[in-house]
Amino acid sequence: MSEHGRQEVKRRRMFYISGYDPIPPRRYRELYRTESAKQAAISDYTISIAPKSGERFGWSVDSAIEGGEVHTEIDVLVWSDIVQDSMDAGILRTYGVLARTAWIYISTGALFRLMRLRKGPVIAALYPVGALLVQLLIAIAVVYGVSMALMGLSERLLEALKGPRLFQPWMVARMWGSVALGLVAGVALLRWFKKMDGKFFAYYLMHDYGFSARWRGADPPQLTERMAEFRAAIAQALTEDWDEVLVVGHSSGAHLGISVLADLIRAGEVPEDGPALSFLSLGQVVPMVSFLPEAKVLRRDLAYLSATDALFWLDVTAPGDGCAFALCDPAGVTGVAPEAQTGPLVISAAFTQSLKPETWKALRWRFFRLHFQYLCAFDAPQSYDYFKITAGPQTLATRYKTHAASPSQITDAANRFTEIAS
Repeated sequence: MSEHGRQEVKRRRMFYISGYDPIPPRRYRELYRTESAKQAAISDYTISIAPKSGERFGWSVDSAIEGGEVHTEIDVLVWSDIVQDSMDAGILRTYGVLARTAWIYISTGALFRLMRLRKGPVIAALYPVGALLVQLLIAIAVVYGVSMALMGLSERLLEALKGPRLFQPWMVARMWGSVALGLVAGVALLRWFKKMDGKFFAYYLMHDYGFSARWRGADPPQLTERMAEFRAAIAQALTEDWDEVLVVGHSSGAHLGISVLADLIRAGEVPEDGPALSFLSLGQVVPMVSFLPEAKVLRRDLAYLSATDALFWLDVTAPGDGCAFALCDPAGVTGVAPEAQTGPLVISAAFTQSLKPETWKALRWRFFRLHFQYLCAFDAPQSYDYFKITAGPQTLATRYKTHAASPSQITDAANRFTEIAS
């Protein structure tokens, strides 16, 4: 990979694209504030954040890292309102989303292709289906159990009163009354499961996978206009006095970033003498969308972005993250990597090495928390440091130039991964 534009950074503009997350962007400011302070104490550098003005939510960062003083302006490119709208569904509609999503992934063959890759994210994808079905089966069992218990209770009461056992209207009323109360109990249990989804994440993940599957991989109409706004914001920054414009896409935000940046570059909106343009994808789940039949735009953009020299693209995942396609070149496994591939450079955040054993032990089974570890402090940092990347004095390309592999090595690695997965 070649170097891209300027190497030293004193002023950086960063745009953060979150994954499928209904929580307002203030969460990311607080996460950055608390975790950057932890990392600064561990790695012995200085970093502070402050509010910033502007039409988009964000914050400013001033740092003294590796002998350089850097000012960074961070904007969150918000689509949490679209996520909230897509999750505004009751129990019945959620089970409809489950049926539709399962049918799309199975009938198109996408699920079977995904199963040939890493098992972790496939298990994560199947988890909400399994969890919701288990909840439904438990609710059905409660309906049956409550109904039969009430039938038995009424039978014993009738015997005690020596009532007319064969009085047909009473028998019918007794049966339907018991079933009705059983259904009330079952529905109450399903509502309790939904209310407790902050612990189970079944409804959340089901709507996450269903969001893209509904359109069979095509960009949802309500998101297309928002992505055009993202592109306009990044294009504007490229005309301003910054040393680097860095776009960070986490989880589902990675494939949004791919399409936004591909459109921007194709449109000629990257000035030759402007800031270095960098793209950092974290914990990407690109194959979950790119394997779907109507993901034609994403596959086109993947091919284009993996061959352009207009930016430097670093993809960071970790085998310990069960929700990401770890160490998986998204263009290569999708089958669209061109012969002249230049990116992404795929590296591991290596959770088992960059976290102390006691920290890893505490987080090992907290799958959702681990999916956000890329945005957090590491207590035994290796080559990946989110805060050095976003607030340090080097561009992304310069920081990782010693990691760079040739295009042929990238393609060969992708081919080997596909062969192993087969």
